[in-house]
Amino acid sequence: MKTKKITQDSTVLFVNYILLALLLVIVLYPLIYIVSCSFSDGNALMSGKVKLFPVGFTLDSYAAVFKYKSIWTGFKNSIVYTFCGTLISIILTLLGAYPLSRTDFRGRKIFMGLFLFTMMFSGGLIPAYLLVKNLRLINTMWAIILPGSVSAYNIIVAKTFFEQTVPKELLEASRIDGCSDFRFFSQIVIPLSTPIIAVLSLWVVVYLWNSYFNPMIYINSADKYPLQLVLRKILLMSQVDLSSANVDPAKIAQNRYLSEMLKYGTIIISSLPLMIVYPFVQKYFVKGVLIGSIKG
Repeated sequence: MKTKKITQDSTVLFVNYILLALLLVIVLYPLIYIVSCSFSDGNALMSGKVKLFPVGFTLDSYAAVFKYKSIWTGFKNSIVYTFCGTLISIILTLLGAYPLSRTDFRGRKIFMGLFLFTMMFSGGLIPAYLLVKNLRLINTMWAIILPGSVSAYNIIVAKTFFEQTVPKELLEASRIDGCSDFRFFSQIVIPLSTPIIAVLSLWVVVYLWNSYFNPMIYINSADKYPLQLVLRKILLMSQVDLSSANVDPAKIAQNRYLSEMLKYGTIIISSLPLMIVYPFVQKYFVKGVLIGSIKG
């Protein structure tokens, strides 16, 4: 009987390893393919020769992207928007979530109902634009940061984390020692909340770094464009060059190659910062999400 159980366990482990290996290939192949395409020449890309490894290794795609000075401006703007936006979002989220996690907070159910209401209903794009315009935030960094600085979902996740992680006995002991609520929050709750802060920060960073729709609506000056809008402009410029170069067949082919190479070069450039940041917060990710989603 024991031998049969061991055999069954080994079979289950073997199947799990096979499934995990297949999942790894499915997830990893697109990334390897895009990286390989970014280092391949335009002829190989247009003819579909790139399957896994680069064909006709070249750095022309990156050279074509970085020749635009606006790239560096976009990088700087995206870093500023992402850093300031993440800092403001985390502060507001924690300040909103902690009182809701306290059972002695009067009106917590009413506030929770209001937060849940915003998850299901919104005013829409036009009222949001009019609000930003009336607040005189158009063409400023605050038009990108403030409208999405507080997420009801993030508040609920942080609230649940506080309920599961911060014991009531700890609060009672701090009160006996004369600790105020704000001091308890800043000196005890925050140090205990590193996992959820890391997870929420990652979510906000990804949202702000990849955001292009709000900047496209609210930002008018090219010198204030984030990286995503700059890369979009570069791709559109390459497509315009492609349609206008209808005289010289050699130039048509060259622009086609350049346009194809720019696609993959811009993907890598826009994704690389997040790939660098993720490993540093990955160890907190599972713990923070699981604790923060045990109950709503």
